[in-house]
Amino acid sequence: MANIKVSSKVEEAVWRDLRAMAEESHRTISGLLTEAIREYVARRRVRPEVLRHLEASVAENEKLGRLLGR
Repeated sequence: MANIKVSSKVEEAVWRDLRAMAEESHRTISGLLTEAIREYVARRRVRPEVLRHLEASVAENEKLGRLLGR
């Protein structure tokens, strides 16, 4: 996959920690950032099939939801 160049600002202390982690793990900052972004996106993205299951569950349990809401 092709790489792109990005530019951003981070807190100085966070940058120092990231540089230290890269040195300690013998990895590049770019590699660590790519991994971190990939993990963040995976955690935050709600997959369409999850939403479908959620909507189906809410519809299926509508009566129970109204009872619990009382």
